[in-house]
Amino acid sequence: MFRIVSKDKINPVIHKMVIEAPRIAMKARPGQFVMVMIDDKGERIPLTIYDHDGKKGTITIIFQEAGKTTKTLAKLKESDNIVNIAGPLGRPTSIKRTGKIILIGGGVGIAELVPIARYAKEIGNDLAIIIGARSKDLLILEDELKGLTERLIVTTDDGSCGEKGLVTGPLKRLLEKEKFNLAYCVGPDIMMRAVCRTTKEFDLETIVSLDANMIDATGMCGTCRVMVGSETKFTCVDGPEFDGHKVDFAEFMTRQKRFRKEEQVSLEKGCRCKSKM
Repeated sequence: MFRIVSKDKINPVIHKMVIEAPRIAMKARPGQFVMVMIDDKGERIPLTIYDHDGKKGTITIIFQEAGKTTKTLAKLKESDNIVNIAGPLGRPTSIKRTGKIILIGGGVGIAELVPIARYAKEIGNDLAIIIGARSKDLLILEDELKGLTERLIVTTDDGSCGEKGLVTGPLKRLLEKEKFNLAYCVGPDIMMRAVCRTTKEFDLETIVSLDANMIDATGMCGTCRVMVGSETKFTCVDGPEFDGHKVDFAEFMTRQKRFRKEEQVSLEKGCRCKSKM
């Protein structure tokens, strides 16, 4: 069992949870994730390790309510237990000291961007960061990122905070004005694809962190398969980071929709059960 130490609601649909997981906390590295199983009958879902404290023996996750499992997770309270958490999984970030890095995050993917940005700065890189959300009330961790760089650009689809529009707008302006050594992107699949198309115009190496559907997270089930160049990769063991210019986003995004019907049925059943209580 893994005890919930604290829980905070960041905005209407995004939550932050600190959990006792001493073995994971001792070995976790930026870019890795855990597989969370709430109870004996629940599915396993991958969630990024936002932070870890080896001395306290805790990990921190930030997640968005979307399907049945994340909605159930959001209902748990401080001192409740989660039946199983496996990790740390995936490869740690491949970022090295390369000079000027531009980091782009969208939606709840901003939560993964923070530990990457923190690590990139610690090893001596100069950072520019662009984050985007649909609206101001869905924007997260702006203050945390301001503490890591003086060059933070915020965009929202509706213009309620920062610049109105998509992250690709300010990204293109920056790339037209100055030279960067690396781009790093995490967020919705469609956003990452658009970012990679933009950086490819400037021949800028781009790392993307993929959030794939997973079942076992050991490379056995093949659910998180992705084509990278001419090679078949598995996000759980070969990633989650890949060369964004080589990822076949069309295939990947199609695969991400395979369980959408089942997810909707599961969510609707959960809602019906709740209404009968």
